[in-house]
Amino acid sequence: MNIIERGVRFVQWLHELAERKAWDWRRCPHCGDTWTCKYGGYFRHPWFLDGRREIWVQRHWCHRCRRTYSERSALLIRGGWYAREVRRKAIDMWQHGGSSLRRVAEWLRSEMGRQERWLIWRPLDEESPEDRRCHLGASSVHRWLDRAGQRAQESVGGQLEGVPTSGQMGTDGLWARLRRGVRRVVLILVDSESGLLYPPVVVKGEEKEESWKGLFERAREAGLDWDTLRGVTSDGVKGLTGCMMEILAWVNHQRCVWHLWRNLGGKIAWRVSRAATGLAGEAAKTAKEEARKVLAGLIHGVLDAHSFEQAEMALAQLASHPLGMGLWKIVAEHLEAALMYLGKYNQGLMRVSPEWCWRDYRLRLSRGRNQGSEERLERGALVWAIYRNFTPAQWRSERKRKYRRPGKSPLQVAGVPPGRVSYLDALGV
Repeated sequence: MNIIERGVRFVQWLHELAERKAWDWRRCPHCGDTWTCKYGGYFRHPWFLDGRREIWVQRHWCHRCRRTYSERSALLIRGGWYAREVRRKAIDMWQHGGSSLRRVAEWLRSEMGRQERWLIWRPLDEESPEDRRCHLGASSVHRWLDRAGQRAQESVGGQLEGVPTSGQMGTDGLWARLRRGVRRVVLILVDSESGLLYPPVVVKGEEKEESWKGLFERAREAGLDWDTLRGVTSDGVKGLTGCMMEILAWVNHQRCVWHLWRNLGGKIAWRVSRAATGLAGEAAKTAKEEARKVLAGLIHGVLDAHSFEQAEMALAQLASHPLGMGLWKIVAEHLEAALMYLGKYNQGLMRVSPEWCWRDYRLRLSRGRNQGSEERLERGALVWAIYRNFTPAQWRSERKRKYRRPGKSPLQVAGVPPGRVSYLDALGV
C-alpha cells in the first residue's frame, strides 16, 4: 500500500466514522454483537479552532462480552485536549508556513483563546478571563510533529510503490546542527523529471559509502526499482562515487555544473587578477572585468555546449587562449561527467544537484536544531518529504524563480495524482 492509498483509506475511515448513526453504535466493537445498552457517559472539553467546547461522550455496555466502549467522533482524537483540526493546522503552519514551534503555538493560542495577538488584531475586544485562556505550548506542537514523523517512518515500506520513475535521479545533502554541537546530514534522492522525493536518511557524514548505500536501500524499500536507474547527479562527493561503483555500476554519474563553477572560482579569480598586473585604478578594474568576461564566456562554451563535439571545440579555444593556460586541464578532467546529460541514455537527467529542494526545508528557523536528536531529525525529514510530494508548485512565477510545472505536485507529474488527499491524510493526522 503506497502513500496515496494510505491517505485514501484514512479519509474513508473519517467519513465512515462521521456518518455512523445511533444504531451503528449499538454494535459492540469487541465482539460485534448488538445486545448492548447505554451505560452513562462523560463530558469532554476539547479545544477547537473557534474556542473550547463541551461535548458529551456516550458510553455503552455489551451484555455478551461484558465490556464497555465509548462513541467516537471524527473531529476528536482519543485522549487529546485539542481537536483534530487544531493538530492538523499546527503541523501545516510549521511545515507549509515555515514558522517556528513557539510561534505556531502562540498563533493558535491567540485564535482559540481570544488572547495575546488576538487583542492586537481586534483592539476593541476585551481580554478573556483566566479560566477561558488557552495554554497550548511549543512542546505539544513538537510532540504532534514527532508523532506524524513516526507514522511517516512506519510508512516507508512501499511508500512510493507503483509510482512511475524516469530513472534519472539527483542527490544532495544538507548539514543540520542538533543540540550539544552534534552535526548530522540529511540525504535526499530526487527524480529529475517529476521532482519526486524518496524517503531521506540522516547520517553522520557524506564521505562514507555506507551513508549513500543507506539512502539507496531506503529508496528501494519505498518502491524504487534499481534496474530502472540510468543516471545520478551529485556534487561529486567521494562517498557517492564509491557507492555507485559498488552497487550501481551501470548508472552514469553526472557532476553538478554549479559546483564545478564554484570549484573554479578561485582559479578564475587568480587569472583575472594577473590580467591587471601593472595597472591601477580604473584601468585595472576595466582589465579585470574584461578578463573575467572573456574567461567566463570560454568556460560557458564548454560546460553549456549542446553536444560533445561542440564542447571539444570550445575546450580547444579555452586551451589556446592565454587566460586558459592550465585551467583547461581542470575543465577537461570533468568534461565527460559534466556533459553526461547529453547522452541518449540519460535524457532528462538534471545538470545541477537538487539544491532547490532544500528551499522549503531552510524556512524552518532552526533548520533541524530544535529536533534535538538524530531520530527526531529523520522523522521530521520524512514528514517534509511527504509534504513536498503532495504539495503543488505555485502558479505564479517569482522575479528570479520560475516553476517548471506550475500548479502540479510531484506525484501528479509522476502520473499518480493524489486528488483531494493531502499529506496530512497520508500521515493519518
